[in-house]
Amino acid sequence: MRTALVIAAVLAAAAGAAAQAPSAVPVRVGGSVETDACSGLGKIAGLRTGGDGFLSVRAAPGVRAAERDRLRNGARVTVCQERGDWLGVVYPRGGDDADCGLSSPRARAANYRGPCRSGWVARRYVRLLAG
Repeated sequence: MRTALVIAAVLAAAAGAAAQAPSAVPVRVGGSVETDACSGLGKIAGLRTGGDGFLSVRAAPGVRAAERDRLRNGARVTVCQERGDWLGVVYPRGGDDADCGLSSPRARAANYRGPCRSGWVARRYVRLLAG
């Protein structure tokens, strides 16, 4: 009986850990001396006007990852990574047209550290404009 209780407790702990949000996954930029640090430019599109009106920017690719920010239709993003149905993007703070420092090559791939924001968005709401 005691062994069964211990096994049940271990299984419950494992299930709880599996239900937690995934850890943050930084958006990676660079890795080539021949192309820009991020090669795509996109615009948020296709959000329903009758819905909540925003696209969640997540800390990792997946709906269970923590929400970092919210973008609306028309917001521009720089696309840096792809993971299945998710895109790693960089975008200016507050929707301005700030230079995020990604239009030049970076030989070494690295986690994006600013000055703009970064995170993961559902691919289906990004219309590629270039790249």
